[in-house]
Amino acid sequence: MSRSCKASRVALLLVLLAWRGLAAEPLPALGADASAVTVSGLSSGAYMAVQLQVAHSAVVNGAGALAGGPYYCAQGNGWTAYYNCMTPGWWTPLPAASVLRLQTEAFARAGQIDATSHLAHARAWLFTGTRDDTVSQDVVKALRDYYTLFGVDTRLVADQPAGHGMVTASAGGACGATASPYINDCRYDAAGELLKYLLGDLAPPSAKEGGALVRFDQAPFAGGDAAAIGLAAEGFAYIPRSCRSGRCRVHVAFHGCHQNAESVGERFVREAGYNRWADANRLIVLYPQTAASSFPLFNPRACWDWWGYTGALYATRDGAQIRAVWAMIERLAAQRP
Repeated sequence: MSRSCKASRVALLLVLLAWRGLAAEPLPALGADASAVTVSGLSSGAYMAVQLQVAHSAVVNGAGALAGGPYYCAQGNGWTAYYNCMTPGWWTPLPAASVLRLQTEAFARAGQIDATSHLAHARAWLFTGTRDDTVSQDVVKALRDYYTLFGVDTRLVADQPAGHGMVTASAGGACGATASPYINDCRYDAAGELLKYLLGDLAPPSAKEGGALVRFDQAPFAGGDAAAIGLAAEGFAYIPRSCRSGRCRVHVAFHGCHQNAESVGERFVREAGYNRWADANRLIVLYPQTAASSFPLFNPRACWDWWGYTGALYATRDGAQIRAVWAMIERLAAQRP
């Protein structure tokens, strides 16, 4: 073998080794407690959090929704999603909560979601900023009305001068802004407030992050092809040190549109406000990630599927993204090797 050929092979091996070092690791099995999962999200992530809660209400007993509306609001229609369920008007009204309740019950009777009776034991923390022009306050209030029909213990926060973004105590841009990375410093800790409401008494957050932010391969949870269901190649999980050896609860945090890692890097997973609370309270935070796409899935803003771009069953247990995220939760709950 020539010297130049050997040098080329060595160079290729070094590149492959470097790539392996940078590649995402598998999501670890940590023996997590998946008997009482909580979820939250912003905008499309809020809609996704509500969908996951309603679809798996036997286990998901708490949801936090910032700038999101009621379950199945879009009814499988992108036009309805964009107009009726974000900025409704007289010619594009919000679907009535009573109608959405009937559709939810129909899914339950068909065995496509858990029995709605579980929702009577659930909690929901809702937020709408007074300066949010992207998703109107009426939409979030409609989510409150929807939850009320099922007996969900609900708290609505509607007095903060926030734009459209994840509201924090110290990170991000101006409180009233609606701009990338959609993290707004309002001197208000939304992540902490929703976690306290959903989980009960919590220890104060740690002074600084002490756990590990893990990048993991999302393909195994999407039938081997994350892009086929609108997911990014990699997701994130924040794992406190105590959760490497002990049993911890799980919270799923869904980013909003244009807020995935491809768009904002690690801003959401590091600055949204969950991690220091997780450290102090034995809580694993799962941050699944979407990907922008134009064909065959039309989702150029990397939103979560709350109108049906992955298929008609998107809001049920059989929805492609709901199945994938649920498989991630089950992986975290699997017994350690």
